[in-house]
Amino acid sequence: MNGIYDEARIAIHAVWNRRWLALVIAWITCVLGWLVVSQMPSRYESQARVLVQMDSLLPGLGGTSDPQRDIDTVRQTLVSAVNLEKVVRGTDLANTVSTDRDVADRVAGLAKQIKVDAQQQNMFAITTTASSPRLAQQVTQKLIDIFVEQNLAGDRRSNAQSLRFLDQQLAQRQQQLADAEGKRADFQNRYLGSLPGAGSVGDRMGAARSQMSQVDGDLAAAQSSLAAVQGQMAGTPATVAGVGGVAGGPARARLAAIQGQIADARARGYTDNHPDVVALRSQLAAAAAAAKAEPAGVAGGGTPNPLYTSLQSMVADKQSQVAGLKIRKAQLQGDLDQLNAKLAGDPAVAAEQGQIERDYQVLKDQYDQLLTQREQIALRGQAQSQTDRVRFSVIDKPTLPRAPAAPNRFLLLTGVLIAGLGAGLGGAFAMGKLRTTFATKERLERASGLPVIGAIGEVLTRQQSEDRARRMKMFLGGTAALAAAYVLLLGVELLQRGVAA
Repeated sequence: MNGIYDEARIAIHAVWNRRWLALVIAWITCVLGWLVVSQMPSRYESQARVLVQMDSLLPGLGGTSDPQRDIDTVRQTLVSAVNLEKVVRGTDLANTVSTDRDVADRVAGLAKQIKVDAQQQNMFAITTTASSPRLAQQVTQKLIDIFVEQNLAGDRRSNAQSLRFLDQQLAQRQQQLADAEGKRADFQNRYLGSLPGAGSVGDRMGAARSQMSQVDGDLAAAQSSLAAVQGQMAGTPATVAGVGGVAGGPARARLAAIQGQIADARARGYTDNHPDVVALRSQLAAAAAAAKAEPAGVAGGGTPNPLYTSLQSMVADKQSQVAGLKIRKAQLQGDLDQLNAKLAGDPAVAAEQGQIERDYQVLKDQYDQLLTQREQIALRGQAQSQTDRVRFSVIDKPTLPRAPAAPNRFLLLTGVLIAGLGAGLGGAFAMGKLRTTFATKERLERASGLPVIGAIGEVLTRQQSEDRARRMKMFLGGTAALAAAYVLLLGVELLQRGVAA
């Protein structure tokens, strides 16, 4: 323990003997360090917090359901090159630029000085670093103003431009569609006016074949039903045995059957203008004429069979149905023959019509699609006139910083002072090590290996004491001056902060 104490005393003695060297080194170190600190530019930070909510107005009208994509969109929009150029020209930075190159340099610098951080899903913190508090606040406020202007007024301008573009395209498509319709009508009149059906030759032939196939099926069914009724009638007697007397003939029986059918139709609610009633009344007139020509009565042992009479009526109906289907089949066959003859005589007509129809359909589809898009954009514009897709709220206004965010000069000035004192003490101690002296007789004995008889203390004259006291006052004055310089620099820093604020 005594050894450590002795070493400490020796070190302090060595430094004290070279205190002027320590003071000089401290002054040099502090002056250089404080000069470097004073040259560091102050950086002020202005921060604002905003709330951005991007909502879809109506389903399918340009909304988005991806929050991360919305966050990226807001961040990229705020710090885009176009917005930063507006910031440069709309703040005090405009006084520092004179050419486009200067503007580009300022924009590149601002891109590094502006940070946009997403604190929550829709909350953003905008931090701007600048050389003065007012400039930092100006830049932050200008960014907010530009974003609001772009999203509130920009969407409406974009919708108006889109509507004008779509109106131009619709006018062009409408003119092209009218030309295609005229060409189509002219072709129909020149080549297909006398042909049956509608559409192209292939479409007409397809429709005729489809109808022919349906008629063939209906005709086969009608013929089969007719054959079944005829077979049933062949096995049914025309008369049935009775008591005797006079019975009506077949004509009168048919007349009675038709009258029964008319009565049944009226019981169902059919009017006289119903097609079935009109047909039955026509048949009734023919049956009445036949009944008048028939003898009034016949003697015999039987009466007309009502079932046979009903079957006769059904056979007549089936025969008329089969005849009508045969006529329809013949008509369709004639149409097919006419179309085949036209196609065989001029095959280029079908190809030309197919091209005309395809061109017309393409133009019509494009027109309908453009019309749908225009209606959607017009609807979105009407909705935006009442509400905004981007809702923007300023939670915290841009702050006006009162102290620089960097550098921390109080800490740096204090650090330089400590470093200077440390350098002075270290320099004096190192010099004491380089110039070997013996502060105690024990060190001399260890170094020389010889016994030391005694030690003589330092004896000073009056003049030497006065000189030493004067030098001590000068040393203390130099040390106090160093401390005063440190305090003065702290005061200057406080004054500069007050002026900047």
